Amino acid sequence: QVQLVESGGGLVQAGGSLKLSCAASGGAFSNYAMGWLRQAPGKEREFVAAVSWGVGSSTYYAESVKGRFTISRDNAKNTVYLQMNSLKPEDTAVYFCAAPSRIFSLTARPDEYVNWGQGTRVTVSS
Repeated sequence: QVQLVESGGGLVQAGGSLKLSCAASGGAFSNYAMGWLRQAPGKEREFVAAVSWGVGSSTYYAESVKGRFTISRDNAKNTVYLQMNSLKPEDTAVYFCAAPSRIFSLTARPDEYVNWGQGTRVTVSS
């Protein structure tokens, strides 16, 4: 089972950028697609982005972040990243990286992610 630790969150002004990192250990990292999801206060956890297994040649984004966020992975470092540009106040949330229950499975469904990090908080001020 993969253990995940996120970092890189913080406070940023609208229009700014942040890069989140997620370090993985304890599993066959390269065999798993990886996802970033977020949960804003009072809201359900929602999908943000996912990158396919292996070299990460396929990516998938929520419409709300498409064109602003970029997900990537470095299997040599067992790390997945989320570059967030042009941040908006509505991006404020706790961001989680997660791995799905099955290897070789790229999904946008939050309920299919079973291994979660502890989350990192992102606050975007207006």
